[in-house]
Amino acid sequence: MALTSFIPELWAARLLANLEEAHIATAFVNRDYEGEIKQQGDTVHVNTLGPVTIKDYDATAKANGIDAPQTLDTTDQTLVIDQAKYYNFKVDDIDRVQAAGPLMDQAMHNAAFGLAHEIDTKIFATISEAVPAGHIVGNNSTAATADNVYSYLVNLRTLLNKANCPKDGRKIACSSDVTGVLLNDDRFVKAGVQASEGRLENGLVVRAAGFDIFETEDVPEGEILATVPMATSFAEQITETEAFRPENGFADAVKGLEVYGVKTFYANATAKAVYKTKNYVEVEEPSGNPKTKGYYELTDGWYVLTKDTTVTDGKTYYEVEE
Repeated sequence: MALTSFIPELWAARLLANLEEAHIATAFVNRDYEGEIKQQGDTVHVNTLGPVTIKDYDATAKANGIDAPQTLDTTDQTLVIDQAKYYNFKVDDIDRVQAAGPLMDQAMHNAAFGLAHEIDTKIFATISEAVPAGHIVGNNSTAATADNVYSYLVNLRTLLNKANCPKDGRKIACSSDVTGVLLNDDRFVKAGVQASEGRLENGLVVRAAGFDIFETEDVPEGEILATVPMATSFAEQITETEAFRPENGFADAVKGLEVYGVKTFYANATAKAVYKTKNYVEVEEPSGNPKTKGYYELTDGWYVLTKDTTVTDGKTYYEVEE
């Protein structure tokens, strides 16, 4: 790449194209407000609408058969562009001469995949944190198996149904711990539709229980997330892309800045299942301050960090096995 031929807009577009190829979490959000951001700190105002009232119609009443139009309640909420990530790399001239192929293109491709990992992790964490307490199934003391994963999917489906969540576009995000269970169980493949190579979306593995199921290691550990894109809004923008020659050395360099924001506006359209990923072992002789030592208690099937500052006689404490 010669710096004289560097066109920032084209490279930013190329980076965004690579980002689209790498992103998985963006299938779980809507991007209705993306064109409204220009820099970190921007705020997008999002008006969320209340429910529409459905009433009986009296055909015999003619003109008086319907009431005056309902004024819909609106809530003004904000999507803040509060996240920013940058890349800054160089390719030495001697490396560029010796290597076959466009090194800078490959470097920009790698930058896009690195950004996608960071952003996807943030999106899934945001959705997970928004899930209401009543929309959580499973616990962190039971490992994922064919039988309980199937039960989790059915329960997640039921929770979204009870919340009147749209059936169109429902998606599941889970790690390969879970998809490995799914793909080794004929019930999932036969009951759903396995994604064919010709129409494979990023991360899409199988369709079952009314969900498109996506595999990603960016989902929070030990969680299976269920949602629809309308629930969460996301916006990103490449705001800066510059090429330069570093003062020290002989190299071409590129730096860029990406800003983004994500927020879940409809928490009732989210749900999650939790399963065990760590091995908890009993502390044989607990001592000192259990809280500062990071001891756990087992309560209603959940391992939770203890709040005890002194050892309580007769109580069993646990710690994570290394």
